Amino acid sequence: MLDFQELGKYRENNRIEAKRAVGGLPHSIWETYSAFANTVGGVILLGVEEGPDKTLRTVRLPDPEALAEEFLLLVNNPAVASVNILSPMNVCILEAQGNRIVVIEVPRADRRDRPVYVGGDPLKGTYRRNGEGDYHCTPEEIRAMQRDSLEGTLDGRLLDALGPSALNTDTVERYRGRLAAAHPQHPWLALAPAELCAKLGALARGEDRAMHPTAAGLLLFGRESSIVSVFPHYAPDYQERPSRTARWTFRLRLGDGSWSGNLFDFYELVSRRLQETLPPGEESRETAAALGEALVNAIVHADYQGARSLSVVRTPQEVVFSNPGGLRPSLPEALGGVADPRNANIMRILRLAGVGHGEGSGLPSIFRAWKRRCGAAPVLEEQLSLGRTVLTLPLSGEACRGAGPLSPADRQAALDFLRDRVSADLGQLSDFLGEPPARVKLVLGELIAGGLAEEIVQDGRRLYRLKQ
Repeated sequence: MLDFQELGKYRENNRIEAKRAVGGLPHSIWETYSAFANTVGGVILLGVEEGPDKTLRTVRLPDPEALAEEFLLLVNNPAVASVNILSPMNVCILEAQGNRIVVIEVPRADRRDRPVYVGGDPLKGTYRRNGEGDYHCTPEEIRAMQRDSLEGTLDGRLLDALGPSALNTDTVERYRGRLAAAHPQHPWLALAPAELCAKLGALARGEDRAMHPTAAGLLLFGRESSIVSVFPHYAPDYQERPSRTARWTFRLRLGDGSWSGNLFDFYELVSRRLQETLPPGEESRETAAALGEALVNAIVHADYQGARSLSVVRTPQEVVFSNPGGLRPSLPEALGGVADPRNANIMRILRLAGVGHGEGSGLPSIFRAWKRRCGAAPVLEEQLSLGRTVLTLPLSGEACRGAGPLSPADRQAALDFLRDRVSADLGQLSDFLGEPPARVKLVLGELIAGGLAEEIVQDGRRLYRLKQ
């Protein structure tokens, strides 16, 4: 909650929007309502304006009560807003700087309510928030939110255009080996491959009474050509690089003919590569388990119907797991162990074979392991403008250095660097400050939250600059 007695210290940012509203309820309030609801939430202040120095100051509203009543009336009109996600406590009138203002707290909408749109048309009236204000969502962003709004799991549909031959029996046998290691006496171990897949839910009977793969079965056990025929943007990618900006020295991707292309074999091959590069020792076993859990987490939360794909990049400094799709729960809920995977069937099949924790315990266990490892927490980011979620695990001693509390000197140094440049990327800031990227991201997060800096995407690069 804002300190309204110190309103002048705030700036408009990703979670604060000020509107004078002296002439009545501004039409642009609905774009901001949609944007906050579809991003991470925020506060709309009516009766507040930006001064020449970008600080916030109040103005005298003729009738704050009338503004609040009009807003509450219109937000319940489906022709204005697709859904009212507010409670009565989210709208109030407060005194600040000697004036009475209207404060509207917009929470992040539940995924079942997204996209929250205005004007009756989701394609024309869906917005999100970034450092530069409210922006109109692309059709792909809207479709992704619509997919996430559905009940159930995205990997449960039956693919009745394909038959059992779309699955790779060699992969199924490798899965059987995992299952046997986890449950040596499991009754399904003696089943034929097709029968085992039916028990797992990788195959199911369609209306034609024939067996067909499910989306989960195809993604986990399918042949590459069959997977791509259903999920055209599917392209899991693993890279090892000597530095963050160097070209890869090892890469696992589709189309090279060296592996099946399905998710189970991607997990097996990538987790093995990650473990082989770790130093021996008791600590490394816990680290390897956390790395495997992070890989499972990316696999089960990915939106395989989107325009992006799964990616894992390992450097000596860190391992970066990137999956298409934003977070379905909020960031605090995800870090608190709330589980809402897009691909619950994939998670269930993997968990049966002893792969992954499931039930929301995976992400907290990763964070606990990394804090024990070097005192530095991983960085989890929801990059909505890029349509992905990124988990960064610092790996080297250098990346884990400086994990103590952030100091005013850290923030001031970052501000001074940005003042001398139009913009800078994370690597430039990291080199200048002499701090690992995971720590620099924390500094930037504080500057952005305080309205002093903003994040932009330019020519495909993620940059940071002083708030305009």
